[in-house]
Amino acid sequence: MSERLIEETRNGWLECEHLGSICGVDGEGKIVYALGDMERPRFLRSAGKPLQAIPVVKSGVLEHYGLTERDLAIMMASHRGESFHMETLDHIMQSTGLDQQELICQASYPLHDPTKEEWIRHGGYKEQRFHNCSGKHLGVLAWCQLAGYDKQRYTDPDHPAQQTIVSSIAEMSLSEVEKLAAGVDGCGFPVLALPLPSIARAYLHIACPEKLQHEETRQAVMRIREAMVHYPLLVGGTGRLDSVLMEDDNITAKGGFKGIFAFSLREEALGFAVKIDDGNDEECAYVVTEILKQMDYRNKSTIARLEEAFPIHIHNDQGMVVGARRPVFRLERG
Repeated sequence: MSERLIEETRNGWLECEHLGSICGVDGEGKIVYALGDMERPRFLRSAGKPLQAIPVVKSGVLEHYGLTERDLAIMMASHRGESFHMETLDHIMQSTGLDQQELICQASYPLHDPTKEEWIRHGGYKEQRFHNCSGKHLGVLAWCQLAGYDKQRYTDPDHPAQQTIVSSIAEMSLSEVEKLAAGVDGCGFPVLALPLPSIARAYLHIACPEKLQHEETRQAVMRIREAMVHYPLLVGGTGRLDSVLMEDDNITAKGGFKGIFAFSLREEALGFAVKIDDGNDEECAYVVTEILKQMDYRNKSTIARLEEAFPIHIHNDQGMVVGARRPVFRLERG
């Protein structure tokens, strides 16, 4: 059963409460923090992107097309369409010869409001490259092109690329392929559902790839982690929780739509997965900040940066403080 994680008050009165679950695993994959439901499968959504990129790296596509660490970072992004995102996406297309018309994802405007406003003001229109999942799609399409796979069917669940991705996620999460639930993500890509402990174990392995059994996977995951922590803004964008967290290079993090978030701590060898039941993504920041505070995380500047980026006070349209958010959970290490 889910637990109350965050309360929102207005003028001292309870207005909203957000239920959810938290799981943390140690370096052996053992559950050491558990709050809420540890058994229900949860869709990874975009938190799965670093895992989906593993076969892309293993395919040799980066070397073949001369792609950079920046290009790898955008393949794991839920990007906001900011200029540095678009420059990187354009480099991938130029290097591989791929065209945005080959992407199955819907044409979109940039999600970063100032960029969107400027784009529209100058006569811009919706394009597929602005979709926040376009980097993932371009990475898989480049892999398919190199391997000689059918590019038109690249999102079909029975496509060889998708079958390889499923096996990779099972390896990273210590799961059995046949027990993974599946659906279709908003961008048209297949998405898997795993219990929170499995998601936490997958993120533990991103932070600590030396714990993986297969050398080829270890090397690919090392490159993925390095790309994420070297280019955190490419993975998310200005003011995004995962990007703010990864300014601390001890942390690897990625969020997904509908209140799913995962992160890991390399030095502490811990992996965490969080799910907000009502799908409210903004509450993840307050849950993650509180997790780090309760475990007495050593890098206090990271906590301070989170508190500055995601203040607990709620303001109305006039800028007046009218309420606050308050974590109400308690994690005990087991």
